[in-house]
Amino acid sequence: MSEPYEQFRPLMVAIAYRMLGSASEAEDIVQEAFLRYHRELAKGTEVQSPKAYLSAVTTRLSIDHLRSARVRREQYVGTWLPEPLITEEEAGIGAASPAETADSLSMAFLVLLESLSPVERAVFLLREVFDYGYEDIATIVGKTEDNCRQIAVRARRHVEDKRPRFEASRARREELAQRFFDAILGQDEAGLVELLAADVVVYADGGGAGVAFPRPVAGRDKVARLFRGPAAQGGRVEITGFLTVSINGQPGAVLLGPEGRAAVVVTLDIADDQIQTVRAITNPDKLRHLGSFEAG
Repeated sequence: MSEPYEQFRPLMVAIAYRMLGSASEAEDIVQEAFLRYHRELAKGTEVQSPKAYLSAVTTRLSIDHLRSARVRREQYVGTWLPEPLITEEEAGIGAASPAETADSLSMAFLVLLESLSPVERAVFLLREVFDYGYEDIATIVGKTEDNCRQIAVRARRHVEDKRPRFEASRARREELAQRFFDAILGQDEAGLVELLAADVVVYADGGGAGVAFPRPVAGRDKVARLFRGPAAQGGRVEITGFLTVSINGQPGAVLLGPEGRAAVVVTLDIADDQIQTVRAITNPDKLRHLGSFEAG
C-alpha cells in the first residue's frame, strides 16, 4: 500500500504546487488524492495505473480549488505571490531536472501561470513540464485530444511571450545575489545601484497581515531608496538572523524573526548580470510551512 505513495507522492506534490502556488494547499490536495485511491482499493476496484489515477484526481482537485480560489485572490490585500519553497538540491519537490525546476518553480513563472485559466494551466503543466501525452491529458481534464493540443498551443504561446529570463550560470546568479544582500546589509548604496537593472521592480506580499507596501516599486532610484530605509532591516519586523538560500529555484534569502521562524522571504530574478525583480513575502500564513531555522 505504501509503494505507490512513496513512488508517486513527489510527482503529485510537484503538479499540485505548480497548479496552486501553495505548498500547504498542495499537500492537502495530494493527501485527498491518496485517500480516494485507497478507498477505491478498499472497495475492491482494480486500479490498473496508480500514476494515471492519482494524476487525474490531483489535477482535477487542483482545478476545482483554483476556480474557488480566484474569488479569494481578487479580494486579496495587496500583491499576491505564491508560497515560497526552499529548493536546495535535496528538496525533491521539483520532479524534474535542475534547470527545469529553476524555470517552472520560479516565482515569476508561477505568477505568469495565474493569467491562464485552471484548465489551460493544467494542460500546459502536464504537457510542458511533466511530459504527459495528450491522450492521458485528455482523460485527466475531460477534453478531446485535439482540444488539448489547441489549449496547449494557446497556453504555450501566451507563456513564451512573457516567460522570464534568468542568468544561465547558477554560480553567477548566486554571486550576484550575495553581492546584493551584502550591499543592503552593509548600506553600500553605490554597490546596490550598480547591481540593479534600470527597470527593476520590487513586489511585496503581506496579505494584510505582514508588513508590505501596497503597490510594486519600480525603477533603480526608487528601489535603491527603498532599500536604504527600513526595508533593509525587514521593515517593522523584528529580525534576529539572515540566511541566503535558494527560493523556488532562484537566489534568495530568509530573514528570521523570533524563535528562528521565517519573517520575510526574498527571492531575486537575475539576468544580464543585474537584479531584474525582487519579491518579498511577509504574509505569515505563507511562511508557516517553512518551520524554524538556525541563523547562519
